[in-house]
Amino acid sequence: MSKNSCLLFLFMGVWSVSIAQTPSAQLAPTPPMGWNSYNAFGATVEESEFRANAEYVAKNLKKHGWNYVVIDFCWWYPHPPGSNQSNPPQFKLKSDGSLVPYFGMDEYGRLMPDVRRFPSSAAGKGFKPLADYVHSLGLKFGIHVMRGIPRQAVWYNTPIMGASGVRAKDVVDTTSICPWLNTMWGVNMSKEGSQEYYDSILKLYADWGVDFIKLDDTDLDEKYPYRRQEVTAFHKAIESTNRPITLSLSLNMKYENREHAKENAETWRISKDYWDSWEQLEEQFALCAQWAHVAEPGNWPDADMLQLGKIAKRGPVGNERYSRFTEVEQITHMTLWSICKSPLMFGGNLPENTDFVTSLITNDEIIAVNQRGVSPKEVYRKEEKIVWMSKVPNSTAINLALFNHAKETRHVEVTFEQLGLNPKARYTVRDLWKKQDIGVFKGTFAQEIKSHGAGMYLITEAKK
Repeated sequence: MSKNSCLLFLFMGVWSVSIAQTPSAQLAPTPPMGWNSYNAFGATVEESEFRANAEYVAKNLKKHGWNYVVIDFCWWYPHPPGSNQSNPPQFKLKSDGSLVPYFGMDEYGRLMPDVRRFPSSAAGKGFKPLADYVHSLGLKFGIHVMRGIPRQAVWYNTPIMGASGVRAKDVVDTTSICPWLNTMWGVNMSKEGSQEYYDSILKLYADWGVDFIKLDDTDLDEKYPYRRQEVTAFHKAIESTNRPITLSLSLNMKYENREHAKENAETWRISKDYWDSWEQLEEQFALCAQWAHVAEPGNWPDADMLQLGKIAKRGPVGNERYSRFTEVEQITHMTLWSICKSPLMFGGNLPENTDFVTSLITNDEIIAVNQRGVSPKEVYRKEEKIVWMSKVPNSTAINLALFNHAKETRHVEVTFEQLGLNPKARYTVRDLWKKQDIGVFKGTFAQEIKSHGAGMYLITEAKK
């Protein structure tokens, strides 16, 4: 093993000792890594599919650091077999205003998994049997949750657990509406019993054994208000459980709200839904550059899920396909997410991975950049050439990423002085994608980078 590769793995153990021990830093000392059902199954994932992906993670990816498996939205919705409907609605009946389809719900208005889709949840067991199974694999279990209270609970006016005499109609805010899913209303946090409502649903999730929650409809765009009070309430509710639950906020967090996000969550989406188009990947570069300085233990700006592998098997966008990204663009995708320290949540159906995709997500040298690099930043952006760097903790080594957005191969170079290194010193460079040392350089380093391509390198001072 070369000096560079030895350094790469050595600093992993040292770094873990130096992390500030805040509650969030303990929950998410490094960017979360795992699998999420959304890109492949939209709102329709079923238990057998979830188990197959969890088993794949346990068998093939856990040893590389991947450890979360997450059921995305609408796990309570009674989809017909084979349905690919995304953002599935409820309908109000004319005669009495009741809502169809009916969602499984307990006496306190807390939604339960759809039993047809998740058979192990029958008899009021919820997700506990599935969470227990995930834990038996040595993994962590996550779910998606919509902000607010079910409209169905309001129609039934269910009691709020832990708030004597308070019911759903007493805490609902019917003016607080998610524009893309009509099953929930917001909670009026000025009302008695509002915090108890959030405490009650988090108690349920903690009893199930949930380790990760993606809380949706907290932000959207410049015309949509950030749901600050409900995010705070959700965070307090997690604390009330005394269970370590990592909180991820979605979607498109406004930069101006970064401090509140840092105080109340471990990760948050910095963009709208990201899919497998080069134009959208290009857009992520500016967002990642804006947010990079915020990345630290317990606080991870999220560039959205990895658009790799087999996606859209049943919704939510387009026909079933392998990612439209070329292999070169997939390397660029993984390189940017790694150097900027975004959470790595794989979105494709893992059992259908190609050998190439598997190679992208099991390269330990690339993963180490994501998990252990510090102080990520864009060094420069000029004429469709982009250079990023991060530091290797407790050393003078540098992680370096070179990108080319042009339609043809470009010569991309950077001076060692631009990286904060001694311009007169000699440096050994290791290609992390190829897992090999490529030479000793002085003053500058340059590579030919393919169109839409990227390279990732480790730079260490050469032996004298």
